[in-house]
Amino acid sequence: MTAPARAAAPAASGPWRVDLAHPADFAAFRNTARKLTAAGVDPRDVVWQVAQEDDAPRGLFGTGRSVDALPEPTPETAPRAPRAFLSLAEAVVCHNAPERFALLHRLLARFAAEPKLLDIASDPDVAKARTMAKNVARCSHKMKAFVRFRETTDADGTARFVAWFEPEHHTLDRTAPFFTRRFPEMRWSILTPDRSAHWDGETLTMGPGASRDVAPDGDINEDLWRTYFGAIFNPARLKVKAMQSEMPKRYWKNMPEAELIAPLIKSAASRAEAMVAAPALGPARSTRIARERRSEADAVAALGDHFETLADLKRALGHCTRCPLHGPATQAVPGEGALDAPIMFVGEQPGDQEDIAGKPFVGPAGQLFDRALADAGIDRNRTFITNAVKHFKFEPRGKRRIHQKPSISEIHACEAWLTAERRFVRPRLTVALGASAARSLLGRTVTIGKMRGKPLDWADGTPGFLTVHPSFLLRLPDESARRAEYDKFVADLSRVREISVATGL
Repeated sequence: MTAPARAAAPAASGPWRVDLAHPADFAAFRNTARKLTAAGVDPRDVVWQVAQEDDAPRGLFGTGRSVDALPEPTPETAPRAPRAFLSLAEAVVCHNAPERFALLHRLLARFAAEPKLLDIASDPDVAKARTMAKNVARCSHKMKAFVRFRETTDADGTARFVAWFEPEHHTLDRTAPFFTRRFPEMRWSILTPDRSAHWDGETLTMGPGASRDVAPDGDINEDLWRTYFGAIFNPARLKVKAMQSEMPKRYWKNMPEAELIAPLIKSAASRAEAMVAAPALGPARSTRIARERRSEADAVAALGDHFETLADLKRALGHCTRCPLHGPATQAVPGEGALDAPIMFVGEQPGDQEDIAGKPFVGPAGQLFDRALADAGIDRNRTFITNAVKHFKFEPRGKRRIHQKPSISEIHACEAWLTAERRFVRPRLTVALGASAARSLLGRTVTIGKMRGKPLDWADGTPGFLTVHPSFLLRLPDESARRAEYDKFVADLSRVREISVATGL
């Protein structure tokens, strides 16, 4: 690989100074690092610093040369780096080590002479960057687990949930989108010493940091949380080191349940001894059916989220209570099809007949879908068909149950089931039938008209395809419109078949 030409840096004295807007300002770092590398500036001659709110110069080199004097990279001088470096750099920038910017700049400059640098695991720079990225990923995981919202009221009287969190690294920008998906219909703010994130139900806004005294101290819900934490604590299974590894002490001060940890640990030994000494109780009187149901519930509870087979998943899905839809529905409807299916079709939710039968796509829309599959040359028996939402959402009208569109939170509640089904089937191509299925797979709202019929990648990077749900055809007002849309639908499915053939599915 020929190294790109480097423009000579302007002759001047003193180090180059780079001011970043905030500690995880990856966009500014990326643009500046490309400019510095293209100009041939030695990474040792650059001072990276994060601007303070009052814009006061920091450190010994606060008045160094500005990178604004450097020319913009051209196609000939722009540095080249593997795609893996981009994702690595996005994580490393969030680390709290002051040398993270210099490290990434040094790696970027080395790619000109060492294009396979990231393949050398023993290289000190590569090893250090990967360790930093792992630390950031762990910190992001801890933020998802340990953020605790407290209810407050905005100036306009609407409810807002506010959380104060002190992450070990600068992970708020990286992690905040998770909370928009987790709590899409809730107005919330997450405050940290360096940054803040605010969600109004539609837009995520990042802002400056805050201090602990502006965050609320607590609310009535925390008593419920402490009661729950104390109830699930099992003294016989206590492993203090393992617990502190997963829940480091640095996070305890902002978690309402943490005040219970010390007394629970202190009393664990005596409580465990009391459990062992307690006399065994005989089985409660029960009918055979009740005992079987209890046994099944215990077996499902033991599974947790650790499914080893698709059968385990279906068994646990039958006891799903992740959202209120399980109450009025007859049953959960799992996916169905070949375990080695190269194509998976994902619909919105079961309909009236699917809810009764416990099988997907068996009602009017399913029958139309079967005909379209046949016309497109696709064998349904060689596919896997499922839904983004596993319970039927409806509005009763007399003796009829009228379909209702699932909410974003209901789609999100079922994402774990769909993810597990895709993990077991491992389809090469996943086809979303309608906007709700696309929302589940992509993690955001999409417009079918703009993306229909085009190959795309889902949020996890796997190949995908988007078309309409067959029920759309049934709702069209006249026969000519239905025929025209049916032909377009068959054309989309034919394109799915062509993609599968072209990619050797």
